[in-house]
Amino acid sequence: MNKIKAINDFVILFANINGSGSASANNLFAKAVFRLGIPVSAKNIFPSNIQGLPTWFEVRVSEKGYLGRREGYDFVVATNGQTIVKDYNELATGGYFFYDSSRRLPDHLQRDDITVIGIPLTNICNENYSDPRLRQIFKNIIYVGALAYLFEMDFSIFEESIKTQFAKKAKLIEPNINALRLGFDYAKEHFADACDLNIHRRDLNGDKIMIEGNTATGLGAVFAGVTVAGWYPITPSTSVIEAYEKYCRQYRVDETTGKNKFAIVQAEDELAAIGIVIGAAWNGARSFTATSGPGVSLMGEFLGLAYFAEIPVFLVDIQRSGPSTGMPTRTQQSDVLAAAYASHGDTKHVLLFPATPKECFDMTLIGLDLAERLQTPVMMMSDLDLGMNTHLCEKIEYDDHRVYDRGKVLDYEALEAKQERWGRYLDIDGDGIAYRTIPGTHPEKGAFFTRGSSHDEYAGYTEDGKIYAKGMQRLLKKFDTAKTLVPQAEIHRVKENNKLGIIYYGTSTYAGHEADDLLQEQGIHLDEMRIKAFPFGKEVEEFMQSHETIYVIEQNRDAQMKTLLVNEFQLDPKHLIPVLNIDGMPITAQYIADEINNHINPIQSKNQTLEVVS
Repeated sequence: MNKIKAINDFVILFANINGSGSASANNLFAKAVFRLGIPVSAKNIFPSNIQGLPTWFEVRVSEKGYLGRREGYDFVVATNGQTIVKDYNELATGGYFFYDSSRRLPDHLQRDDITVIGIPLTNICNENYSDPRLRQIFKNIIYVGALAYLFEMDFSIFEESIKTQFAKKAKLIEPNINALRLGFDYAKEHFADACDLNIHRRDLNGDKIMIEGNTATGLGAVFAGVTVAGWYPITPSTSVIEAYEKYCRQYRVDETTGKNKFAIVQAEDELAAIGIVIGAAWNGARSFTATSGPGVSLMGEFLGLAYFAEIPVFLVDIQRSGPSTGMPTRTQQSDVLAAAYASHGDTKHVLLFPATPKECFDMTLIGLDLAERLQTPVMMMSDLDLGMNTHLCEKIEYDDHRVYDRGKVLDYEALEAKQERWGRYLDIDGDGIAYRTIPGTHPEKGAFFTRGSSHDEYAGYTEDGKIYAKGMQRLLKKFDTAKTLVPQAEIHRVKENNKLGIIYYGTSTYAGHEADDLLQEQGIHLDEMRIKAFPFGKEVEEFMQSHETIYVIEQNRDAQMKTLLVNEFQLDPKHLIPVLNIDGMPITAQYIADEINNHINPIQSKNQTLEVVS
């Protein structure tokens, strides 16, 4: 049998039971790889119940820096009897199957193309611990210790990690290190030369960090000056508000009085949550909410109000699989159209598409500035993969000299000096953005009636169709202005006059980059564009016009980004080829490369003028 041999380039699958404490141990392993200076990505694949169902945790070790999910498992750690057959069968040829040998494998599991590593985790725990809960917790730590030996990892890294993790609970440090040592020593004694997969120290991570996208978003909201959060709990967005609260308690409590300088209101539903955000923003506070697809659906009417009454709103959508309840703990990019045109009537909303936790932080700051500059809803379109998984990214930095962009707000002095009549919806500058006031600014000037019904330039009620149409056209002009303010797309051209292109956005970026490398190895060269925002800027339109065939990578069924591009630019849809993944798992580079290859080859056979260098 040919064993898989690799150094710093393989995928490990942990198969566990939800609620068993395995996630902590698995994260300990992933962070140890990171501390060894090797790029690593982790995916927690968990059920939507509280405890008992199967859960998986994938760790990809990639010296080349590929952070997207990769198909196939080189090493499986199987501790869940419910899924042991599935996990056994999914292991790649030449791979390694690590299981709790306290119970023998079922007789029908017989493969001669893999290496089986049986360590009696339960027996070791029973011999060393009497408390049932400790037995379960340390069972996970023991297998991490065994992996440290099998992969030739520096054991001191795990010791340092444990000391850091339990710095405030010192009495837990020694027991955890002892559990690690139990696994390490058992593997050393019984499986000295069993594994040819190794993790050796490098220095490839520099000053990068590992953080969840939702955590970075919550931190970003604090640094962006948010003082009000209205929300209703929903997976996978809840940890955004939890992070916001955590950092507010660190940085937004008055040192003298001990009073909070923030308000977090858990509403009775999503409709009330967005209402709280709108009310707070109308009163001059920076506010936000976080939700997922079902919440966006419920918030639609109020988003239309904010759009039409021109009230700043910042909403974070952590997308999950839909429709309806769908798969709450699986990822997708399936709210693109629902968010872009949310609410009835003619509406268009600004969307931001982060790809990394750092961008979650940065785009939260940008999004809140845009919402106030444009006086309109802005939605940041994250997803479960980015939000709830720990990602390697550039360190988060904040410019202490940064000034919040509150937009066109008239203060007391400006109102006092104004001689002409002020109109809340009067476009003076020609950019579609009117001047607003904050309640209480002036005792006599700047007041207006906020309404969701049709209004004129002075906020007066009207049913005059021409006045209504003029206002709607001004909102469209404001949307054109937004094109110059949102983050521009990233474009990489491989050669001049190339007619093949690829588009991706959000978490499809990881796999998109890697797929492009795979295709180049096959002689297929694609110009790349990563979309960062909607409305699309001029650079997006130019990219679309300069390529004959463009592959649009998406994680939804209905090619929503393609639809948005076709609708906004009035393109011929046949030139945009969707590459779609909808199974709730992060899209992989190999899948993208295969789909594009399968599409190009028939074209090549019919049209020899298409340049594909073999």
